[in-house]
Amino acid sequence: MKSTLDQIEDIKINGYSLDFSNVFNHAFENYKKIALYAGLILLVFSILAIFLGGGIFAAIFGIQYFNEDFIKSLQNEQTTSSVLAIYSLALAFIAAIFSPFTAGFLKMAYSADRDEEFNVSTIFSYYTSRYFGQLFIAALLISLTSGLISVAFNLVGIILVDTIIALLINVFTCLTIPLIIFGNLNAIDAIKSSIILVSKQPFVIILLLFVAGVGSAIGFIGCCIGIVFTIPITYSVKYAIYSAILNIDEDDSIDSIGSDSE
Repeated sequence: MKSTLDQIEDIKINGYSLDFSNVFNHAFENYKKIALYAGLILLVFSILAIFLGGGIFAAIFGIQYFNEDFIKSLQNEQTTSSVLAIYSLALAFIAAIFSPFTAGFLKMAYSADRDEEFNVSTIFSYYTSRYFGQLFIAALLISLTSGLISVAFNLVGIILVDTIIALLINVFTCLTIPLIIFGNLNAIDAIKSSIILVSKQPFVIILLLFVAGVGSAIGFIGCCIGIVFTIPITYSVKYAIYSAILNIDEDDSIDSIGSDSE
């Protein structure tokens, strides 16, 4: 069987076909299998995160300062380059820490696609796997790059360009995590390979991710709490895109996923 890098080398030369309707139908069918379970997990941990974040804020600033005037003062405060840099660095580390959590949802989508059992431990399986380091490094590099670009454009006051570039970075690196956990690539190779794969079919992939984003937003529009049940469609779409481009049905690919917690 060809390795993931060999398959990507072939794609660099010959490209690949990606049918929007086939991929989306695959993603939606798979989403229906994970929506309730993944949504409940997101709901529980979102509540825990809110309480934890509120507790940390109260411990640092004091609960008496948490009022409307304090929030307005934060909004009106002039940000400096150092503050923006620290903020971007903090967000990059948060993204890196939570990257195995995202990988867990992709593994859940993989298991659901094959009608295999999955549970809460599936979401956290990559925190104790050999892939943790590569997931952490990849997410940190992507977030730092996006953050530094954001700081640069914010300092010169060009926010629109900053937003567009950040979105493009997210799109072109959207296959990084599946390339690590399904393709067994290291962080650098996964980032480069994701850029190569997306660049071959950028419009179809952008449209798929856009529709997934709209689908996620529906939960927020209908009922704020409902968004936790619509967010999983983004993971399902990313999994469906990856599986449509690269074959992950081979025995050794499945074996590597099955042994990722060893």
